[in-house]
Amino acid sequence: MAIAAVMSVLGVWQLDVYRSKTAAATAGRAAIPAVPLQSLFPIDSGLPASAVARRVTVTGTWAAPADQIFVSDRLHEGRDGFWVVTPLLLDDTGASGTGAVMVVRGWVASVDDPAAKAPTGPATLTGGIASSEAQDSSGDINQTRILQSLRIPTIVHMVDYRVYDAFVVQTASDPSTPVAGTSSTALAPVEPPAPPTDHAGLRNVAYAFQWWIFAAFTLWMWGRMVLDAHRSGDPDHQPPNPEDASGTVSA
Repeated sequence: MAIAAVMSVLGVWQLDVYRSKTAAATAGRAAIPAVPLQSLFPIDSGLPASAVARRVTVTGTWAAPADQIFVSDRLHEGRDGFWVVTPLLLDDTGASGTGAVMVVRGWVASVDDPAAKAPTGPATLTGGIASSEAQDSSGDINQTRILQSLRIPTIVHMVDYRVYDAFVVQTASDPSTPVAGTSSTALAPVEPPAPPTDHAGLRNVAYAFQWWIFAAFTLWMWGRMVLDAHRSGDPDHQPPNPEDASGTVSA
């Protein structure tokens, strides 16, 4: 039992090593410096899984205010409201024609909030890449441009230019487009997506299960030994008489 206990502890230790390695690898991914969006994938390609949650920089000019949309049913500090999503026309999409990326600028309690007013002019900002949500919102297009989900396949039919297959959740910008602050006209910030878990050290998980299997086998062997010892010490438990088995009566 002592040996099995030690093996069980070793298994837990290996699992802790795996968790530590995974946390370190995930934190390292989150600390990767921001890169230009265009350097990760072109505008005409789908969003690669490796780009999700990456920190990027984008430079361009805000699109016409009429192109701004809102996404409903978004909570912020327990309050229901809207995400404000504005297209940013990029300076360089790597191909001919106008291209843009949809920027989640922040949260407001009402679409009539002055903070939701669409910005104009050039902008340079930093944010995290987010992918489209699964819920279909193609039937939500209306005059107020309010959608129930954040989906590029719906938005591409609402604008007259190409759009990146990704959203940028704004975290920082130049002074002309504040993200958050004490001003009453500032948008409440939206938390960018967390980087995917980097499952480093999977070998340690195998080691943990290996130790636990050894511990289980040790307990099974111990149980067999105890049972055999109990049977050998039982006075009522006698081995069969060979003569009885052959049908011969002893004198």
